[in-house]
Amino acid sequence: MTVFRKQMAGAAMIGWWLAAAVSGAAAGEPDLARGKQVYEKYCLACHGPQGRGDGATQFDPPVADLTSSDVLMKPDSRLLKSIHDGRTNTAMDAWKTTLSDEAIRAVLAYILTFPR
Repeated sequence: MTVFRKQMAGAAMIGWWLAAAVSGAAAGEPDLARGKQVYEKYCLACHGPQGRGDGATQFDPPVADLTSSDVLMKPDSRLLKSIHDGRTNTAMDAWKTTLSDEAIRAVLAYILTFPR
């Protein structure tokens, strides 16, 4: 590749990066529509329609009420880890092999919109 082509490719990459940086998702805004879609597909059966732990599938110990102060007091990093790695001695599976990190962040953002 010539120096000119490398410079052009670099300029194109910078342009793409700048365009992505001003879009909502790249600016840190969560993709709530995607989060809702992920929640409905993977979480609703256990956690229920509004995250209260009242889904059709019940476990012992019961699944977390995602609207409880016990859950909401945890930092986002801890909640992301719970989704990513699962929770030992519970029915909460690890989703790291099923969901991308982006999808995990989106579903957490959606969960945090539930009424308290």
